Amino acid sequence: MAVAAVLSAIAAFAVWRTPGTRTGTLTLVETGTVPIEVGLRLDGLSAVVGLMVCLVALAVQVYSVAYLADDPRYSSYAAFISLFTSAMLLVVYAGDLLLLYVGWEVMGVCSYFLIGHHWEDRANSRAAVKAFLVTRLGDVGFLFGVFVLGAGARSFDIGEIAARAGTLPHATVTAAALLLLAGVAGKSAQFPLHTWLPDAMAGPTPISALIHAATMVAAGVYVVARVYGVFLAAPAALALLGAVAVVSMLGSALAALAQDDIKRVLAYSTISQLAVMAAGLAVGAWNGAIFHLLAHGAFKALLFLAAGCVIVTAGSNMLRHYGGLRTGMPITFWSMTIGLAALVGVPPVSGWFSKDSVIEAAQHAAAHGGEIASGVHIPAGVAWTVYAGLLLTAAVTAAYAMRLWLLTFFGEPRGGYEVREAPKLMSWTVAALAVPSAVLGFFGLGSAELRPHLGSAVVALLCAAVGAGAAFYIWNRDPAADPARVLGPARAVFARAFYVDELYAAAVVRPVRAVARQVVAVDRRGIDAAVVGAARGARRLAEPLRRPQNGNPQTYLTGLIAGIVLIAAGAVIFL
Repeated sequence: MAVAAVLSAIAAFAVWRTPGTRTGTLTLVETGTVPIEVGLRLDGLSAVVGLMVCLVALAVQVYSVAYLADDPRYSSYAAFISLFTSAMLLVVYAGDLLLLYVGWEVMGVCSYFLIGHHWEDRANSRAAVKAFLVTRLGDVGFLFGVFVLGAGARSFDIGEIAARAGTLPHATVTAAALLLLAGVAGKSAQFPLHTWLPDAMAGPTPISALIHAATMVAAGVYVVARVYGVFLAAPAALALLGAVAVVSMLGSALAALAQDDIKRVLAYSTISQLAVMAAGLAVGAWNGAIFHLLAHGAFKALLFLAAGCVIVTAGSNMLRHYGGLRTGMPITFWSMTIGLAALVGVPPVSGWFSKDSVIEAAQHAAAHGGEIASGVHIPAGVAWTVYAGLLLTAAVTAAYAMRLWLLTFFGEPRGGYEVREAPKLMSWTVAALAVPSAVLGFFGLGSAELRPHLGSAVVALLCAAVGAGAAFYIWNRDPAADPARVLGPARAVFARAFYVDELYAAAVVRPVRAVARQVVAVDRRGIDAAVVGAARGARRLAEPLRRPQNGNPQTYLTGLIAGIVLIAAGAVIFL
């Protein structure tokens, strides 16, 4: 991973010094219709995302040395992380959509093994199966979207598709974009295929950091950005993406507000932040969405690994078992404070810059009748909904981040464990990730689009201040109690994420199981009965024929002699 990080840094530096697109083809697979190009594509987008993937994966590998030091299956764990990272890099650097799809699917297989790493616990293996099946459901649509694009453009090459997207029939690009969104919703855990991500917390904490920060869930947003020209040619798909993003960002933020498991708080936070990126793409903020993807990769890896430090010290995932940890865990405290500030969007950390660029684009689109690019419009109602959703999400995000911060590090200790800093490999890794989380935003100052805009920044900060202030006020009245108590009956609804899993269980799982039971009954009483009956009939018919074949040579010899005698007697009598 260290070597891969160095090589990705060299590639990124080369693109920075000499901007442009570099391609290389290993071989061309002739299919008789649309050829498949096995080759790579390096440009500004792939260079910077590839560097982020390698750096976060390297941090996770280093962190895991201490976190899983006593794990008997550490070798397979480390191997799957490497394969998982290489698959994401294939997605990032692929020059052909089918080659990208290979990496896309290898990631899915690796996530199954990594989430279910502790497979001896039935809940973990079920979470792995759920993640695998839900993402595969979206991947069916994604694959057909790739086929539609390839057939329409007569090429799977990403550069060719981007060049021809505007000339393709409107129905073709719309169908392709909508099908691609199915895979994006699955991989990036957007409504309605988001339910696998919170359950994926069953895997080791470093895996949560890797999946949530730099790989897999970021892949969906990355693909939309990679073929953005297709979506600009299909405004209906962008409008749908914006609507899905609003539901995902606000619903997941409210769910995070009521969670007691620190990892599930961060999991729902990931769904919400990915929706912010999707919303940015929906309103034309391509640079802002990618900037937020990079910032999120840094601060979400920091938050998950810092949460792992807290879990190792406290021996529990539950916020109610924490409290007063800032004095005994100063490195984790200050690092996680930076991460939560970036998550909320507090200046001058990275999240403030990246979120502001998305909110500014949404504000612009709403004020200009849904215009997101020259000649490209989405419905004005969708643009206003996205803008309002971003502001509400900013307030709720600040509220749940403040709640997590206060319950973890302030108040009286609520556990009988010794409060001490995590092992150095873990705490130092967390401290290292705090640096890009704090300063990454300044790298966008060279672009006018990524600089903070006074109006949108003030409005977003006011929303965040309201959310954080409300959470602090409620906590300060009774520091021993959970601020989420004021949600009342709504807390149970938020904690269960609006009962979407229960709805799926009632509408999909139970009917499918009922049909499966009927199929088993028909198979047992019909098909199996006929097969077994035929076998029993054959055995009954063969039973009389089997009796002479008793394995006794004397009987066989006696029968042979008797036959010879009968034949000889018949010959004498009749001849």
